[in-house]
Amino acid sequence: MNRWTWLFVTLLIAGPLWLWASRVPLDAQPLNLSPEPALGRPAPDFTLQTLDGQSFRLADLRGTPLVLNFWATWCGPCQREMPALQTAAQRYAGQVVIAGIDQAEESTVVQAFVDEMGVTFPIALDSTSEVGRRYNVSGLPTTFFVDADGIIRHIWAGEMNSITLAEGIGKIWP
Repeated sequence: MNRWTWLFVTLLIAGPLWLWASRVPLDAQPLNLSPEPALGRPAPDFTLQTLDGQSFRLADLRGTPLVLNFWATWCGPCQREMPALQTAAQRYAGQVVIAGIDQAEESTVVQAFVDEMGVTFPIALDSTSEVGRRYNVSGLPTTFFVDADGIIRHIWAGEMNSITLAEGIGKIWP
């Protein structure tokens, strides 16, 4: 055999072996991953009480795209982005859930702020910041965009405007 034939045979054998060796492991597929606050991973479940005394459980929202906004009333960027979140909540009502997760504040303080801003979307109270820590929130605001299957598709750290919010929603809703 000449060297071209040997090269061809070598590539014919080595090619499939390389493809097999470099494949994505089954446990790296999103459906098989444990919940973790990272892109392409399932959003960790949690249950918190809302301002109106209801239970807010992430797993109950499966099947609906979700925008989780971690915020606080004392946070300037959080205050400035609240009108954009409210507008999006009204625009996407029944199609995308917008939810605020207040970090470690008294419910009376949060309620006064929500009333003043005219916020109508659900506000859950993370009074100990346990959920914020579980989601690795290191600064406010931080927003997670979760698709209908419960997979985190986009994370935005910092203040959003209506454009960045719409872009994030576009990654979880058709």
